[in-house]
Amino acid sequence: METKKLIDKFLEVFHGEDRRNLRIFFAPGRINLIGEHTDYNGGFVFPCAITYGTYGIARIREDRLLRFFSMNFEEKGIIEFHLDDLNYKAEHYWANYPKGMIRYIQESGFRLPHGIEVLIYGDLPNGAGLSSSASLEMLTGIMVNELFALQIERLDLVKMGNRVENQFIGVNSGIMDQFAVGMGKKNCGILLDCNRWIYEYIPLNLTGYKIIIMNTNKRRELADSKYNERRSECEAALQYLQQGIEIHSLGDLNEEAFEAHKHLIPDDVLVKRARHAVYENRRTIKAAAALRNDDLHEFGKLMNASHISLRDDYEVTGFELDTLVEAAWKQEGTIGARMTGAGFGGCAIAIVKEELVDPFISKVGKEYVEKIGYEADFYVASIGDGAKEI
Repeated sequence: METKKLIDKFLEVFHGEDRRNLRIFFAPGRINLIGEHTDYNGGFVFPCAITYGTYGIARIREDRLLRFFSMNFEEKGIIEFHLDDLNYKAEHYWANYPKGMIRYIQESGFRLPHGIEVLIYGDLPNGAGLSSSASLEMLTGIMVNELFALQIERLDLVKMGNRVENQFIGVNSGIMDQFAVGMGKKNCGILLDCNRWIYEYIPLNLTGYKIIIMNTNKRRELADSKYNERRSECEAALQYLQQGIEIHSLGDLNEEAFEAHKHLIPDDVLVKRARHAVYENRRTIKAAAALRNDDLHEFGKLMNASHISLRDDYEVTGFELDTLVEAAWKQEGTIGARMTGAGFGGCAIAIVKEELVDPFISKVGKEYVEKIGYEADFYVASIGDGAKEI
């Protein structure tokens, strides 16, 4: 949406005519190109920031009130709270994300002298697994940091955003989402070692190709419960392996070491879960190497193998995601396709030849409607920078 329209809406909601003291911020969403369910297994992930995300128009108030309005949830109206009362409240709904961020910024020793009023608009589909919550957290962090010249290090804001997710909201997720949103770099993926927080920007040369995000439009109702179940299954598999081999995480193993020691795991389901974690981690490292060599076709093959593993060994895809990805594989000009995010709904991604994007969307969309009974949504994505003032 044009920023002029956002500013007009801000002045309508919060009143006033002076545009000069308004500041505009943007935080992207993210997709994970490869490396799914590896973060909590001590492995690598390979996310990137996208050019869809969350916009914030903000100005400083003279009192200590914080007033938030979202164009995505207009029916909730202005949600208002005070700098001296930043406890979680269910009735504050989506505004608990910025509230938690401001709370942890203050708890880290950065006191806000005044309140703010903020208009939010996001063009990420809600509940699709593109990290709309991390986008909102990082937007708030960057906004407060810049408005009050607090000079908080970017990585510290990333950690605070993850703390909001884990402790304030209560979702036991890894660092990847906030990291990609906060640290994203245009036309680059981020190879992130989730154990040691070491990262490397790897250029993605997509000349002649586009990334297509395919939204199943199935909300991820199962994702949280199944996420916790998969996590505990991997922890159980790790404990069995540790009886015969000295490792700290499944990410410490390569394929050969896993095959040599998988007999230590007495349960076939746990073997499958661990196999995915080990092989997916190695795929992620190989995918980064393929991009360093400018080998997009090899990267695409690894994407395909990733989805098959998530479908067969980790069992987190489901009929909707499989329908999209398998339809994508059939299309001329598809380099690779896979689910992205936690699974059980949400989104898949495909890398497609630029001149074949329109027929790709038409044919995959038609097959999806025929099999599922409702439409998927398609977004042509670009890889952008992390959260910033614009």
